[in-house]
Order: sequence, then structure tokens, then C-alpha cells
Amino acid sequence: QVQLVESGGGLVQSGESLKLSCAASGRLFTIYYMAWHRQAPGNEREFVAGVRRSGAAEYADYVKGRFTISTDNTWNTVYLQMSSLKPEDTAVYFCSAVGNGVQSWGQGTQVTVSS
Repeated sequence: QVQLVESGGGLVQSGESLKLSCAASGRLFTIYYMAWHRQAPGNEREFVAGVRRSGAAEYADYVKGRFTISTDNTWNTVYLQMSSLKPEDTAVYFCSAVGNGVQSWGQGTQVTVSS
């Protein structure tokens, strides 16, 4: 089992940057994919970015070129560097980890971008 705790959310102005962190614990050796998703009020949860053990990363079109996902060397922490933030990026951001056929989720961290 994997436990995930997100941090780093907050209130920023349009155009500013913010870096989210997700600390993972538990059976980390089972994880082969980690990702960030987000959910705005009234909307479904949507994919933002993901990264594989190989280092290969993928991004949703609406964040490509603005957000960067990365991990530390031990795969204990996954980051989401967000730049050029827009009001439409306002959402609760969730970290997820996939391994052994199970997808684990964190509790989320709020990101609010004011115009």
C-alpha cells in the first residue's frame, strides 16, 4: 500500500508560479507511474501530468509548456512545477501513484489563481 501527501498549494496571481510536492511512503518499490490530476468545482477530475520510472513524462494539452513534472532520485517525492498560471488552473490538485494494479490517491491541495 502507498500513502501520498500533497503540499505546496496556495493563492497566486495570474502569471505567477507555484510548485507542488507529493510525498510518497509505503511500498514504493511497487510504483511504476505517478501523476497529477486536478478537479475544479463542478467539474470531473482531469489528468494534468504523469511520469514513468523510465523518466518519460506526459502532459495534458492545456498545461503543456507551462507545467513540469519531476521526481527525486528515490521516487519518494513527485513535484509539479507550474508556471504562467491562469485563473482556469484553479482547482484541487491530487497526486496519484500506480503499482500492483492499484491506483492510490492523496487528499489534494488547493491551488487558486486570481486574475
